[in-house]
Amino acid sequence: MTRTRFAPSPTGYMHIGSLRTALFAYLYAKKNNGHFIVRIEDTDRERFVPDAEERILESLKWAGITPDNATYFISPEEYSLDSHGPYVQSRRLDIYKTYTKQLIDSGHAYYAFDTSEELDAMRKKQEAEKKAPRYDRNAMRNQMTLEEEETTALIASGTPHTIRLKVPENEVVAFQDVIRGEVSFKTSEIDDQILMKSDGYPTYHLAVVVDDHLMEITHVIRGEEWLPSTPKHILLYQAFGWEAPFYAHLPLLVNEQKQKLSKREGDVSVEDFKDKGYLPEALVNFIALLGWNPGDEREFFNLGQLVQEFSLERVHKAPAVFDIKKLNSINSHYIRQIEVLDLVEMVKPFSKLTVSPDVMLKITLVLRDRLTHLAEFDALAQGFLTVQEYSSELLQFPKSTNEHTVLGLTKALEILQNSETGIWDDQEMLTETLGSVVHELGLKNGDVFWPVRVALSGQEKSASPVEFLWVLGKEESIKRIEKAVSYLK
Repeated sequence: MTRTRFAPSPTGYMHIGSLRTALFAYLYAKKNNGHFIVRIEDTDRERFVPDAEERILESLKWAGITPDNATYFISPEEYSLDSHGPYVQSRRLDIYKTYTKQLIDSGHAYYAFDTSEELDAMRKKQEAEKKAPRYDRNAMRNQMTLEEEETTALIASGTPHTIRLKVPENEVVAFQDVIRGEVSFKTSEIDDQILMKSDGYPTYHLAVVVDDHLMEITHVIRGEEWLPSTPKHILLYQAFGWEAPFYAHLPLLVNEQKQKLSKREGDVSVEDFKDKGYLPEALVNFIALLGWNPGDEREFFNLGQLVQEFSLERVHKAPAVFDIKKLNSINSHYIRQIEVLDLVEMVKPFSKLTVSPDVMLKITLVLRDRLTHLAEFDALAQGFLTVQEYSSELLQFPKSTNEHTVLGLTKALEILQNSETGIWDDQEMLTETLGSVVHELGLKNGDVFWPVRVALSGQEKSASPVEFLWVLGKEESIKRIEKAVSYLK
Protein backbone atom coordinates (compact mmCIF):
# COMPACT_ATOMS: atom_id res chain seq x y z
CA MET A 1 0.00 0.00 0.00
CA THR A 2 1.13 3.53 -0.79
CA ARG A 3 1.96 5.41 2.41
CA THR A 4 3.13 9.03 2.58
CA ARG A 5 3.79 11.27 5.54
CA PHE A 6 4.04 14.87 6.60
CA ALA A 7 6.62 15.26 9.35
CA PRO A 8 6.75 18.80 10.73
CA SER A 9 8.95 20.01 13.58
CA PRO A 10 7.01 21.89 16.30
CA THR A 11 9.30 24.92 16.29
CA GLY A 12 6.75 27.65 15.53
CA TYR A 13 4.15 28.59 12.96
CA MET A 14 3.37 26.36 9.98
CA HIS A 15 5.05 27.75 6.86
CA ILE A 16 2.97 27.96 3.70
CA GLY A 17 5.61 25.77 2.03
CA SER A 18 5.00 23.10 4.66
CA LEU A 19 1.29 23.17 3.87
CA ARG A 20 2.12 22.57 0.21
CA THR A 21 4.33 19.61 1.18
CA ALA A 22 1.52 18.16 3.28
CA LEU A 23 -0.97 18.72 0.46
CA PHE A 24 1.15 17.01 -2.19
CA ALA A 25 1.82 14.05 0.11
CA TYR A 26 -1.92 13.83 0.88
CA LEU A 27 -2.92 14.05 -2.79
CA TYR A 28 -0.44 11.38 -3.86
CA ALA A 29 -1.57 8.97 -1.16
CA LYS A 30 -5.27 9.45 -1.88
CA LYS A 31 -4.76 9.26 -5.66
CA ASN A 32 -3.23 5.82 -5.09
CA ASN A 33 -5.77 4.64 -2.49
CA GLY A 34 -3.12 4.81 0.20
CA HIS A 35 -2.57 6.28 3.65
CA PHE A 36 -1.34 9.76 4.53
CA ILE A 37 0.00 10.16 8.06
CA VAL A 38 1.37 12.98 10.20
CA ARG A 39 4.42 12.46 12.38
CA ILE A 40 5.69 15.09 14.82
CA GLU A 41 9.48 15.38 14.72
CA ASP A 42 10.26 17.06 18.04
CA THR A 43 13.82 15.92 18.68
CA ASP A 44 15.28 19.44 18.38
CA ARG A 45 14.60 20.37 22.00
CA GLU A 46 16.36 23.74 21.81
CA ARG A 47 13.89 25.03 19.20
CA PHE A 48 10.83 23.25 20.57
CA VAL A 49 7.75 25.49 21.00
CA PRO A 50 5.15 24.01 23.41
CA ASP A 51 1.97 24.86 21.47
CA ALA A 52 3.41 24.48 17.96
CA GLU A 53 2.18 20.91 17.54
CA GLU A 54 -1.42 21.92 18.19
CA ARG A 55 -1.12 24.89 15.84
CA ILE A 56 0.28 22.72 13.04
CA LEU A 57 -2.48 20.15 13.43
CA GLU A 58 -5.11 22.90 13.57
CA SER A 59 -3.75 24.41 10.33
CA LEU A 60 -4.04 21.04 8.59
CA LYS A 61 -7.58 20.60 9.89
CA TRP A 62 -8.52 24.11 8.73
CA ALA A 63 -7.18 23.32 5.25
CA GLY A 64 -9.16 20.08 5.08
CA ILE A 65 -6.04 17.90 4.87
CA THR A 66 -7.00 15.10 7.22
CA PRO A 67 -4.34 12.47 7.99
CA ASP A 68 -5.37 8.85 8.39
CA ASN A 69 -3.85 8.83 11.87
CA ALA A 70 -5.68 12.00 13.00
CA THR A 71 -7.39 10.06 15.77
CA TYR A 72 -4.02 9.40 17.38
CA PHE A 73 -3.48 13.07 18.17
CA ILE A 74 -6.91 13.30 19.79
CA SER A 75 -6.58 10.21 21.93
CA PRO A 76 -3.26 8.31 21.53
CA GLU A 77 -4.19 5.81 24.22
CA GLU A 78 -7.23 4.63 22.26
CA TYR A 79 -5.66 4.79 18.80
CA SER A 80 -5.79 1.44 17.05
CA LEU A 81 -5.56 2.04 13.27
CA ASP A 82 -2.25 0.19 13.10
CA SER A 83 0.87 -0.57 15.11
CA HIS A 84 3.11 2.14 13.64
CA GLY A 85 2.88 4.65 16.49
CA PRO A 86 3.74 6.52 18.59
CA TYR A 87 3.68 9.28 15.98
CA VAL A 88 5.65 11.73 18.14
CA GLN A 89 9.41 11.19 18.06
CA SER A 90 10.05 12.17 21.66
CA ARG A 91 7.99 9.11 22.62
CA ARG A 92 10.16 6.80 20.47
CA LEU A 93 13.58 7.34 22.10
CA ASP A 94 14.05 3.71 23.11
CA ILE A 95 13.41 2.66 19.50
CA TYR A 96 16.17 4.95 18.23
CA LYS A 97 18.62 3.76 20.87
CA THR A 98 18.03 0.16 19.80
CA TYR A 99 18.75 0.91 16.15
CA THR A 100 21.72 3.13 16.96
CA LYS A 101 23.27 0.23 18.91
CA GLN A 102 22.70 -1.94 15.84
CA LEU A 103 24.69 0.52 13.71
CA ILE A 104 27.50 0.59 16.29
CA ASP A 105 27.66 -3.19 16.39
CA SER A 106 27.73 -3.48 12.60
CA GLY A 107 30.51 -0.88 12.27
CA HIS A 108 28.39 1.68 10.42
CA ALA A 109 28.49 4.19 13.29
CA TYR A 110 30.88 5.14 16.08
CA TYR A 111 31.09 6.98 19.40
CA ALA A 112 32.62 10.49 19.42
CA PHE A 113 33.72 12.29 22.60
CA ASP A 114 34.77 15.69 21.24
CA THR A 115 33.91 18.78 23.26
CA SER A 116 32.39 21.85 21.60
CA GLU A 117 35.76 23.63 22.06
CA GLU A 118 37.58 20.83 20.24
CA LEU A 119 35.08 20.92 17.40
CA ASP A 120 35.43 24.70 17.10
CA ALA A 121 39.21 24.37 16.93
CA MET A 122 38.86 21.72 14.20
CA ARG A 123 36.64 24.00 12.10
CA LYS A 124 38.96 26.99 12.50
CA LYS A 125 41.93 24.87 11.40
CA GLN A 126 39.99 23.66 8.34
CA GLU A 127 38.95 27.22 7.55
CA ALA A 128 42.56 28.41 7.76
CA GLU A 129 43.58 25.58 5.41
CA LYS A 130 40.68 26.51 3.08
CA LYS A 131 39.13 23.06 3.47
CA ALA A 132 35.41 22.29 3.47
CA PRO A 133 34.16 22.03 7.07
CA ARG A 134 33.51 18.41 8.01
CA TYR A 135 34.21 16.07 10.87
CA ASP A 136 37.73 14.64 10.73
CA ARG A 137 37.26 11.17 12.11
CA ASN A 138 40.99 10.39 11.91
CA ALA A 139 42.10 13.33 14.05
CA MET A 140 39.36 13.77 16.65
CA ARG A 141 38.55 11.91 19.88
CA ASN A 142 36.29 9.04 18.84
CA GLN A 143 35.96 5.31 18.72
CA MET A 144 38.10 5.23 15.56
CA THR A 145 41.14 6.88 17.19
CA LEU A 146 40.87 5.64 20.78
CA GLU A 147 41.68 2.19 22.12
CA GLU A 148 38.67 -0.03 22.71
CA GLU A 149 39.32 -0.05 26.47
CA GLU A 150 39.38 3.76 26.59
CA THR A 151 36.15 4.00 24.60
CA THR A 152 34.45 1.53 26.93
CA ALA A 153 35.72 3.39 30.01
CA LEU A 154 34.52 6.77 28.74
CA ILE A 155 31.03 5.42 28.08
CA ALA A 156 30.91 3.64 31.44
CA SER A 157 31.91 6.83 33.26
CA GLY A 158 29.07 8.78 31.61
CA THR A 159 31.34 11.02 29.54
CA PRO A 160 29.17 13.09 27.18
CA HIS A 161 29.31 11.70 23.67
CA THR A 162 27.56 11.58 20.33
CA ILE A 163 27.16 8.79 17.82
CA ARG A 164 28.20 9.52 14.23
CA LEU A 165 27.53 7.83 10.90
CA LYS A 166 30.64 6.23 9.41
CA VAL A 167 30.43 7.38 5.81
CA PRO A 168 32.25 4.99 3.43
CA GLU A 169 35.14 6.46 1.47
CA ASN A 170 35.44 6.91 -2.30
CA GLU A 171 31.93 5.82 -3.19
CA VAL A 172 29.01 7.38 -5.05
CA VAL A 173 25.51 7.43 -3.59
CA ALA A 174 22.91 7.57 -6.36
CA PHE A 175 19.14 7.47 -6.28
CA GLN A 176 16.22 8.14 -8.59
CA ASP A 177 14.19 11.18 -7.60
CA VAL A 178 10.62 11.06 -8.94
CA ILE A 179 10.80 14.76 -9.87
CA ARG A 180 14.50 15.34 -10.62
CA GLY A 181 15.56 12.05 -12.14
CA GLU A 182 18.86 10.46 -11.16
CA VAL A 183 20.76 12.31 -8.45
CA SER A 184 24.21 11.34 -7.19
CA PHE A 185 26.64 12.47 -4.50
CA LYS A 186 30.25 11.55 -3.81
CA THR A 187 30.80 10.25 -0.29
CA SER A 188 33.86 12.50 -0.08
CA GLU A 189 31.34 15.38 0.10
CA ILE A 190 29.24 13.80 2.86
CA ASP A 191 30.01 14.48 6.52
CA ASP A 192 30.03 11.88 9.28
CA GLN A 193 26.66 13.15 10.45
CA ILE A 194 25.71 12.95 14.12
CA LEU A 195 22.98 10.34 14.58
CA MET A 196 22.50 10.49 18.34
CA LYS A 197 23.14 13.68 20.31
CA SER A 198 24.72 13.81 23.75
CA ASP A 199 21.30 14.50 25.31
CA GLY A 200 20.04 11.09 24.18
CA TYR A 201 17.86 12.49 21.42
CA PRO A 202 18.36 11.35 17.83
CA THR A 203 19.07 13.82 15.06
CA TYR A 204 16.69 14.23 12.18
CA HIS A 205 18.76 11.92 9.98
CA LEU A 206 18.56 8.83 12.16
CA ALA A 207 14.99 9.32 13.35
CA VAL A 208 13.54 10.00 9.91
CA VAL A 209 15.05 6.84 8.43
CA VAL A 210 14.02 4.60 11.31
CA ASP A 211 10.52 6.05 11.41
CA ASP A 212 9.95 5.96 7.67
CA HIS A 213 11.00 2.31 7.60
CA LEU A 214 9.00 1.19 10.63
CA MET A 215 5.95 3.19 9.52
CA GLU A 216 6.23 1.61 6.04
CA ILE A 217 6.46 4.91 4.18
CA THR A 218 6.70 4.16 0.47
CA HIS A 219 7.11 7.71 -0.86
CA VAL A 220 8.98 10.53 0.87
CA ILE A 221 7.68 13.84 -0.53
CA ARG A 222 9.51 16.83 0.92
CA GLY A 223 11.07 20.19 0.05
CA GLU A 224 14.13 20.66 -2.12
CA GLU A 225 16.12 21.88 0.89
CA TRP A 226 16.31 18.25 2.10
CA LEU A 227 17.93 17.00 -1.11
CA PRO A 228 21.53 17.17 0.28
CA SER A 229 20.40 15.05 3.26
CA THR A 230 19.09 12.24 1.09
CA PRO A 231 22.46 10.50 0.46
CA LYS A 232 22.97 10.29 4.22
CA HIS A 233 19.58 8.64 4.49
CA ILE A 234 20.35 6.26 1.62
CA LEU A 235 23.57 5.25 3.41
CA LEU A 236 21.56 4.53 6.56
CA TYR A 237 19.10 2.38 4.65
CA GLN A 238 22.03 0.45 3.22
CA ALA A 239 23.62 0.10 6.65
CA PHE A 240 20.40 -1.34 8.07
CA GLY A 241 19.85 -3.55 5.05
CA TRP A 242 16.48 -1.91 4.34
CA GLU A 243 14.88 -0.92 1.06
CA ALA A 244 14.75 2.85 0.67
CA PRO A 245 11.46 4.57 -0.22
CA PHE A 246 10.93 6.62 -3.38
CA TYR A 247 11.97 10.25 -3.03
CA ALA A 248 10.34 13.33 -4.53
CA HIS A 249 11.86 16.72 -3.71
CA LEU A 250 9.51 19.64 -4.33
CA PRO A 251 10.74 22.94 -5.82
CA LEU A 252 11.39 25.90 -3.56
CA LEU A 253 8.78 28.60 -3.07
CA VAL A 254 10.11 32.06 -3.91
CA ASN A 255 8.69 35.57 -3.98
CA GLU A 256 8.37 37.68 -7.12
CA GLN A 257 12.01 38.78 -6.71
CA LYS A 258 12.96 35.06 -6.87
CA GLN A 259 14.04 35.10 -3.21
CA LYS A 260 13.12 32.43 -0.71
CA LEU A 261 9.91 33.25 1.15
CA SER A 262 10.77 34.85 4.47
CA LYS A 263 8.75 36.10 7.43
CA ARG A 264 10.65 39.38 7.13
CA GLU A 265 9.29 39.83 3.62
CA GLY A 266 5.62 39.36 4.55
CA ASP A 267 3.07 36.70 5.33
CA VAL A 268 4.41 33.15 5.08
CA SER A 269 2.53 31.18 7.73
CA VAL A 270 -0.78 29.44 7.25
CA GLU A 271 -2.09 31.36 10.26
CA ASP A 272 -1.22 34.67 8.55
CA PHE A 273 -3.53 33.85 5.66
CA LYS A 274 -6.21 32.39 7.89
CA ASP A 275 -6.20 35.55 10.05
CA LYS A 276 -6.57 37.72 6.95
CA GLY A 277 -9.68 35.88 5.88
CA TYR A 278 -8.39 33.75 3.05
CA LEU A 279 -10.66 30.75 2.51
CA PRO A 280 -9.07 27.35 3.10
CA GLU A 281 -10.33 25.96 -0.21
CA ALA A 282 -8.83 28.94 -2.04
CA LEU A 283 -5.45 28.64 -0.32
CA VAL A 284 -5.32 24.90 -1.01
CA ASN A 285 -6.29 25.49 -4.65
CA PHE A 286 -3.57 28.14 -4.95
CA ILE A 287 -0.69 26.21 -3.36
CA ALA A 288 -1.57 23.13 -5.43
CA LEU A 289 -0.58 25.16 -8.49
CA LEU A 290 2.79 26.15 -7.00
CA GLY A 291 5.09 23.82 -8.89
CA TRP A 292 2.36 21.59 -10.33
CA ASN A 293 -0.13 22.01 -13.16
CA PRO A 294 -2.91 19.82 -14.56
CA GLY A 295 -1.58 20.03 -18.10
CA ASP A 296 -4.19 22.49 -19.34
CA GLU A 297 -5.56 25.97 -18.59
CA ARG A 298 -7.81 25.03 -15.68
CA GLU A 299 -7.09 26.83 -12.42
CA PHE A 300 -9.98 26.10 -10.05
CA PHE A 301 -9.98 22.74 -8.23
CA ASN A 302 -11.58 21.51 -5.05
CA LEU A 303 -9.72 18.96 -2.94
CA GLY A 304 -11.52 15.98 -4.48
CA GLN A 305 -10.69 17.17 -8.00
CA LEU A 306 -7.06 17.68 -7.02
CA VAL A 307 -6.89 14.07 -5.82
CA GLN A 308 -8.16 12.89 -9.20
CA GLU A 309 -5.81 15.10 -11.21
CA PHE A 310 -2.59 15.08 -9.19
CA SER A 311 0.60 13.36 -10.29
CA LEU A 312 4.20 13.83 -9.18
CA GLU A 313 5.29 13.60 -12.81
CA ARG A 314 3.71 17.01 -13.46
CA VAL A 315 5.64 18.71 -10.63
CA HIS A 316 8.29 21.10 -11.96
CA LYS A 317 11.92 21.29 -10.91
CA ALA A 318 12.14 25.10 -11.12
CA PRO A 319 11.29 27.29 -8.11
CA ALA A 320 7.61 28.21 -7.85
CA VAL A 321 6.74 31.90 -7.56
CA PHE A 322 4.32 32.78 -4.79
CA ASP A 323 2.19 35.38 -6.59
CA ILE A 324 -0.06 37.12 -4.05
CA LYS A 325 -2.11 38.67 -6.87
CA LYS A 326 -2.91 35.19 -8.14
CA LEU A 327 -3.91 34.07 -4.65
CA ASN A 328 -6.17 37.12 -4.32
CA SER A 329 -7.78 36.33 -7.65
CA ILE A 330 -8.48 32.72 -6.66
CA ASN A 331 -9.75 33.75 -3.23
CA SER A 332 -12.07 36.33 -4.81
CA HIS A 333 -13.46 33.62 -7.05
CA TYR A 334 -14.36 31.47 -4.07
CA ILE A 335 -15.83 34.38 -2.13
CA ARG A 336 -18.14 35.18 -5.06
CA GLN A 337 -19.54 31.65 -4.90
CA ILE A 338 -20.74 32.03 -1.29
CA GLU A 339 -24.42 32.70 -0.58
CA VAL A 340 -24.73 36.22 0.83
CA LEU A 341 -26.34 35.11 4.11
CA ASP A 342 -23.48 32.65 4.66
CA LEU A 343 -20.95 35.33 3.78
CA VAL A 344 -22.45 37.69 6.38
CA GLU A 345 -21.74 35.07 9.05
CA MET A 346 -18.22 34.43 7.72
CA VAL A 347 -17.41 38.14 7.74
CA LYS A 348 -18.52 38.72 11.34
CA PRO A 349 -15.27 37.56 13.00
CA PHE A 350 -13.34 40.02 10.82
CA SER A 351 -15.69 43.00 11.17
CA LYS A 352 -16.30 45.61 13.85
CA LEU A 353 -19.19 47.32 12.05
CA THR A 354 -22.17 48.21 14.19
CA VAL A 355 -25.00 48.43 11.68
CA SER A 356 -28.45 46.90 11.42
CA PRO A 357 -28.74 43.36 9.99
CA ASP A 358 -30.45 44.78 6.91
CA VAL A 359 -27.63 47.24 6.20
CA MET A 360 -25.01 44.57 6.91
CA LEU A 361 -26.71 42.29 4.41
CA LYS A 362 -26.75 45.01 1.76
CA ILE A 363 -23.11 45.99 2.31
CA THR A 364 -22.06 42.35 2.12
CA LEU A 365 -23.95 41.86 -1.12
CA VAL A 366 -22.31 44.96 -2.63
CA LEU A 367 -18.80 43.99 -1.49
CA ARG A 368 -18.97 40.28 -2.28
CA ASP A 369 -17.61 40.81 -5.79
CA ARG A 370 -14.90 43.20 -4.57
CA LEU A 371 -13.38 41.31 -1.65
CA THR A 372 -10.02 39.63 -2.09
CA HIS A 373 -10.03 38.44 1.55
CA LEU A 374 -12.46 38.83 4.42
CA ALA A 375 -10.25 40.98 6.65
CA GLU A 376 -10.51 43.90 4.22
CA PHE A 377 -14.31 44.02 4.60
CA ASP A 378 -14.39 46.92 7.07
CA ALA A 379 -11.94 49.01 5.04
CA LEU A 380 -14.06 48.60 1.91
CA ALA A 381 -17.24 49.25 3.88
CA GLN A 382 -16.07 52.52 5.45
CA GLY A 383 -17.51 54.61 2.64
CA PHE A 384 -20.97 53.43 3.55
CA LEU A 385 -20.53 54.56 7.15
CA THR A 386 -18.80 57.92 6.78
CA VAL A 387 -17.77 60.17 3.94
CA GLN A 388 -14.07 60.96 3.93
CA GLU A 389 -13.04 64.52 3.21
CA TYR A 390 -12.71 65.30 -0.48
CA SER A 391 -12.14 68.34 -2.69
CA SER A 392 -14.86 69.84 -4.87
CA GLU A 393 -12.64 69.10 -7.88
CA LEU A 394 -13.11 65.37 -7.29
CA LEU A 395 -16.84 65.76 -7.98
CA GLN A 396 -16.12 66.58 -11.62
CA PHE A 397 -15.77 63.65 -14.00
CA PRO A 398 -12.43 63.99 -15.86
CA LYS A 399 -14.19 64.36 -19.23
CA SER A 400 -16.93 66.66 -17.91
CA THR A 401 -17.12 70.38 -17.12
CA ASN A 402 -17.92 72.28 -13.95
CA GLU A 403 -21.16 73.54 -15.51
CA HIS A 404 -22.38 70.04 -16.39
CA THR A 405 -21.30 68.70 -12.98
CA VAL A 406 -23.30 71.35 -11.11
CA LEU A 407 -26.28 70.85 -13.42
CA GLY A 408 -26.25 67.06 -13.18
CA LEU A 409 -25.74 66.84 -9.42
CA THR A 410 -28.33 69.52 -8.62
CA LYS A 411 -30.96 67.90 -10.81
CA ALA A 412 -30.19 64.44 -9.39
CA LEU A 413 -30.69 65.83 -5.88
CA GLU A 414 -34.03 67.36 -6.86
CA ILE A 415 -35.37 64.15 -8.43
CA LEU A 416 -34.14 61.95 -5.59
CA GLN A 417 -35.71 64.26 -3.00
CA ASN A 418 -39.06 63.98 -4.75
CA SER A 419 -38.82 60.25 -5.42
CA GLU A 420 -41.12 57.64 -3.95
CA THR A 421 -39.75 55.71 -0.97
CA GLY A 422 -40.22 52.41 -2.81
CA ILE A 423 -37.44 53.01 -5.36
CA TRP A 424 -34.77 52.96 -2.65
CA ASP A 425 -35.11 49.20 -2.30
CA ASP A 426 -34.79 48.57 -6.03
CA GLN A 427 -31.40 49.11 -7.69
CA GLU A 428 -32.91 48.91 -11.16
CA MET A 429 -35.34 51.74 -10.40
CA LEU A 430 -32.54 53.82 -8.87
CA THR A 431 -30.51 53.33 -12.04
CA GLU A 432 -33.48 54.47 -14.15
CA THR A 433 -33.91 57.51 -11.91
CA LEU A 434 -30.34 58.70 -12.43
CA GLY A 435 -30.61 57.83 -16.09
CA SER A 436 -33.64 60.08 -16.41
CA VAL A 437 -31.51 63.03 -15.31
CA VAL A 438 -29.02 62.28 -18.07
CA HIS A 439 -31.73 62.13 -20.72
CA GLU A 440 -33.75 65.11 -19.47
CA LEU A 441 -30.75 67.46 -19.47
CA GLY A 442 -29.01 65.98 -22.51
CA LEU A 443 -25.93 65.12 -20.47
CA LYS A 444 -23.59 62.14 -20.47
CA ASN A 445 -23.56 59.43 -17.80
CA GLY A 446 -20.31 60.78 -16.34
CA ASP A 447 -21.93 64.16 -15.74
CA VAL A 448 -24.42 62.59 -13.34
CA PHE A 449 -23.31 59.17 -12.11
CA TRP A 450 -19.74 60.28 -11.25
CA PRO A 451 -20.59 63.30 -9.05
CA VAL A 452 -23.40 61.41 -7.32
CA ARG A 453 -21.01 58.54 -6.53
CA VAL A 454 -18.31 60.86 -5.18
CA ALA A 455 -20.88 62.80 -3.16
CA LEU A 456 -22.04 59.56 -1.54
CA SER A 457 -18.61 57.94 -1.01
CA GLY A 458 -16.06 60.76 -0.95
CA GLN A 459 -13.77 58.43 -2.88
CA GLU A 460 -12.24 58.49 -6.34
CA LYS A 461 -12.88 54.75 -6.64
CA SER A 462 -15.75 53.02 -4.90
CA ALA A 463 -18.91 51.02 -5.40
CA SER A 464 -21.41 52.41 -7.90
CA PRO A 465 -23.71 55.36 -7.02
CA VAL A 466 -26.74 53.11 -7.33
CA GLU A 467 -25.27 50.65 -4.80
CA PHE A 468 -24.58 53.51 -2.40
CA LEU A 469 -28.12 54.86 -2.76
CA TRP A 470 -29.49 51.37 -2.14
CA VAL A 471 -27.39 50.77 0.99
CA LEU A 472 -27.64 54.26 2.53
CA GLY A 473 -31.34 54.83 1.94
CA LYS A 474 -33.08 58.12 1.13
CA GLU A 475 -32.34 60.23 4.20
CA GLU A 476 -28.57 59.64 4.38
CA SER A 477 -28.16 59.78 0.61
CA ILE A 478 -29.94 63.16 0.34
CA LYS A 479 -27.85 64.58 3.19
CA ARG A 480 -24.58 63.60 1.49
CA ILE A 481 -25.60 64.92 -1.92
CA GLU A 482 -26.81 68.22 -0.41
CA LYS A 483 -23.37 68.65 1.16
CA ALA A 484 -21.71 68.03 -2.20
CA VAL A 485 -23.95 70.59 -3.92
CA SER A 486 -22.95 73.14 -1.28
CA TYR A 487 -19.29 72.42 -2.10
CA LEU A 488 -19.90 73.24 -5.76
CA LYS A 489 -21.76 76.44 -4.97
